[in-house]
Amino acid sequence: MAKLEVKELLDGGVHFGHLTRKWDPNMAPYIYMERNGIHIINLYKTVAKLEEASKALSKIAASGRKILFVATKKQAKDIVAEKAGNVNMPYITERWPGGMLTNFITIRKAVKKMASIDRMKKDGTFLTLSKKERLQVERLRAKLEKNLGSISDMTRLPGAIFVVDIKREHIAIKEAQKLSIPIFAMVDTNSDPRLVDYVIPANDDASKSIDKILSYVTDAVAEGLAERKAEKNAKAEGNDTTAKAEVKTEVKTEVKEPVKTKVKADAKEAPKAEVKTAPVVISQEEE
Repeated sequence: MAKLEVKELLDGGVHFGHLTRKWDPNMAPYIYMERNGIHIINLYKTVAKLEEASKALSKIAASGRKILFVATKKQAKDIVAEKAGNVNMPYITERWPGGMLTNFITIRKAVKKMASIDRMKKDGTFLTLSKKERLQVERLRAKLEKNLGSISDMTRLPGAIFVVDIKREHIAIKEAQKLSIPIFAMVDTNSDPRLVDYVIPANDDASKSIDKILSYVTDAVAEGLAERKAEKNAKAEGNDTTAKAEVKTEVKTEVKEPVKTKVKADAKEAPKAEVKTAPVVISQEEE
């Protein structure tokens, strides 16, 4: 994992907090100073917390569990969709569907509905519907795709969620807390860090800041996935080597034993047969 420099975060505007009158006192340990009525975040603490969170996310990814990225604010939507998509992780960038985590079975049914519509189009059933019915089905498919298309591969509850702006995504935070799902989040000076398991104190309003943090986080996730893939390949190679060794042993056993037996049989039995036969032939001629 590449070492993150404070200057990089400074260039991305990660240090800018909210107005001092909007602050949450629980963020005091992460605030460096106040300037022109705005709180400035301590970037040294941001770097430390970001590295800690990234290591934890890398381990979760290496274990094979999914990490759900959540950001519905305008300036974060596209960035989250791109970064999470690059590492093949599920994400929510439209309205948070109530019960997304606490009522996951119902959400999965909606996703399956989307898959059944796709099957209808493939097997020709869709064409047997009337024009009005086809239009309704297509509208339903588009709505499902918009809201749930990005989580279609998430077949079970995620191993963790990563949130941009915990005040805006308070429903997601509450659902994750109820199910004891680890919460990673960018926390600005107007939010309560006690709601989050892994706090990353940072400006959650600027696109540059969000991009900088998510780039580092998704790189860590990618490393975890690469580690998992390498382990799988090593296991597969180990199994192949074991299988080949077993086959060789079997072949050696099958070849050696019959040959030895045959040679011994030929060596012992053949001379005896010649010795016994020869005197009998001679005695007949003499008679």
